Amino acid sequence: MNVFAIETSCDETSASVVTNGVKVRSTVISSQARIHAKFFGVVPELASRAHVENINLVISQALSNSGITFDNFSKKVDAIAFTTGPGLAGALLVGSIAAKSLAVIYKKPLIPVNHLEGHIYSSFIKNELIRHPFLSLIVSGGHTELVLVKDFGKYKVLGVTRDDAVGEAFDKAAKMLGLSYPGGPIIDKKAEKGDPEAIRFTRPYLKGSWDFSFSGIKTAFLNYLKLNPVKSENHLNDVCASFRQAISETLCFKSFSAAKEFNLKRIVLGGGVSSNYLIRKMFLKIGSENKIKIFMPSLVYCTDNAAMIGCVAYLKYVKCGLKYNDAQLKSNPSLNLENWRYN
Repeated sequence: MNVFAIETSCDETSASVVTNGVKVRSTVISSQARIHAKFFGVVPELASRAHVENINLVISQALSNSGITFDNFSKKVDAIAFTTGPGLAGALLVGSIAAKSLAVIYKKPLIPVNHLEGHIYSSFIKNELIRHPFLSLIVSGGHTELVLVKDFGKYKVLGVTRDDAVGEAFDKAAKMLGLSYPGGPIIDKKAEKGDPEAIRFTRPYLKGSWDFSFSGIKTAFLNYLKLNPVKSENHLNDVCASFRQAISETLCFKSFSAAKEFNLKRIVLGGGVSSNYLIRKMFLKIGSENKIKIFMPSLVYCTDNAAMIGCVAYLKYVKCGLKYNDAQLKSNPSLNLENWRYN
């Protein structure tokens, strides 16, 4: 089954052709990072405008890369998937209109996909043999969630962030240091040259809860910089390494504690922050020590992308078919991660 998928939940315009949920025939991702860099965060109106400008080109390129044209679209594509939420209202609307237009023109069924499910199952693209149940850690610029995935479409959200998402914490730390946006990649790069034990930043473990909180470490980071302004490259590298270490240890502590509590032998990472070098390394090391298998998406599928949307769409097709009502096909910026419910 060939699914043509569209993802426009935030600041990446993406389209992909995915076969049977795991074989990616093409993926095109147009990033808006340069547009939002001077604001150190995504500006919703600018994101929506950029999606409008990019969507047709991205769709055409994704089809072309997979050997599909608008002339043979009807024969080559079985269904069209798109992100319904959560995300920015205007950005979601652009992808929704594009998907629904193609569905009407080519008489194809539509499959709505929750963006968070996309991150949960992004690792399936390269690891199709991942078995349920497993623990999912979603870490990105807008989300930090710990989810018990019992089966396809059967979830129990264990914990969420009480304030900043982990990616947002990296962005704000980078801004304090005068570094570029997005902050995660540049801090990750600087940290590789620094001493992670140079500064002891707080670890927001929140024992007794599966929730996350990064406001405290952000404040500690700011207070440290006020008393110890960065005056050398070595000092900058140490600050980045120490901050990254604290964040990584917090994520690992929560994840492995939850895995032990619920007797889970598989942890699956997803989201842009899962591309962080230390986080990947630390999860693999601790997983090996505790005989817990760790699955992570390829770097290209860590960021927002349409391939993960196509993957989930196929899984939904296998489980529930192709019939969805108008309410299920409506964009919802505040969409929660819930069990699938159908009429």
